[in-house]
Amino acid sequence: MNFKDKRIELVNKLKRERRIYTREIEKAFLETPREMFVPESLKNCAYIDTPLEIGNGQTISAPHMVAIMVEAFDLKKGLKVLEIGAGSGYHAAIVSKIVGEKGHVYTVERHESLVEFAKKNLKNAGITNVTVETGDGSEGLSKYAPYDRIYVTCAAPDIPSPLVDQLKDNGTLMIPVGKMICNLELIEKKGDKIVKKNLGGCAFVPLVGKYGH
Repeated sequence: MNFKDKRIELVNKLKRERRIYTREIEKAFLETPREMFVPESLKNCAYIDTPLEIGNGQTISAPHMVAIMVEAFDLKKGLKVLEIGAGSGYHAAIVSKIVGEKGHVYTVERHESLVEFAKKNLKNAGITNVTVETGDGSEGLSKYAPYDRIYVTCAAPDIPSPLVDQLKDNGTLMIPVGKMICNLELIEKKGDKIVKKNLGGCAFVPLVGKYGH
C-alpha cells in the first residue's frame, strides 16, 4: 500500500469537508504518517477516517476529530502545550508540527504500555519536541506548568480544576465533557474567570483518574 497517496487522499477529503482549512494544519497532517501510530495489524486501516483500537481499551481518534480539535485551538509556533491522553502519540505528533521546533508538547498517559508505544512511534517518526510521561492525566502535569494550551483526548465528567490551575492566564483548555457522548468545550482563562464555548457533540473514551469518571 502506498501510504503517502492514502494520506494525501485523506487530507483532501478533510479539506472538502471543511475539517481542515488552514495551510499549517494541512501541512502537519501531510507530514505525520498515521500508519506509524497504529498497531501493525491495523496499518492498512490507518487512513480510514475512523477511531482504531490501540490496546488497553483505548483508541487513536478519527482523523476528522483531530482536525476539528486542532483547527479550533489557535495553535501557534513556540507554544507550550499539555495533552491529556497520549494514546499512540498521533495527536501529539500533529500538534508538535504546528507549534514547531521552538514549541513543545507534554503528554500524559496512564497506561505504561501505551507510554512506551507512543515514545517508540514518536521516535520512529523523527519527532523530538514531544515528552511522554506516565501519570494520572486528570491531575495534569504540574512539573512543567504553566501551559499556553491544554487539551484532553478523553471525556471528563466535569472540568478538572488542576487543568485550569496549570493554564497560563489567557491560555486555552479544550476538553470533551460528558460520558461517551459529550460536548467538546473550549475554555479560556482570563484572570479568575473562565469563558466557555461549546464546540458541539463528540464521542470519546472516558477520562479515568482522580478527577475522571
